[in-house]
Amino acid sequence: MSSRRKILIVEDDEDLRTLFRVTLTLAGYDVQEAGDGLEALRQIDHSPPDLVVLELMLPFVGGAAVRQEIATHVFTRDIPVVIITGSTKDLSELGVACVLRKPVTPEELVRTVASCLASGIRGSTS
Repeated sequence: MSSRRKILIVEDDEDLRTLFRVTLTLAGYDVQEAGDGLEALRQIDHSPPDLVVLELMLPFVGGAAVRQEIATHVFTRDIPVVIITGSTKDLSELGVACVLRKPVTPEELVRTVASCLASGIRGSTS
């Protein structure tokens, strides 16, 4: 069994998703990908990751809805979520401590993922 932490990247931009996957794989993480919110929820239900990197603007099911689903279920509510967005609006209502604003550098991504995992920041604020 692998001791590497499993990260799910949820990003609809294929180029960004590839960049994030390569960056986190090189940093030593086991990385899975989803291109939309519905696919992300299926993967989380099937095999919950240790952390989710989540874009807010997604097709089918938006990132805020995915975040809410993660937070409301007993088996997933403690999964840390790193929000990645191009938006400048206040995201405090999402209850997520880890937020990256686009453009995101590979170094920022690795640092934030490691920090969120190490600090034990949970996906839920309750």
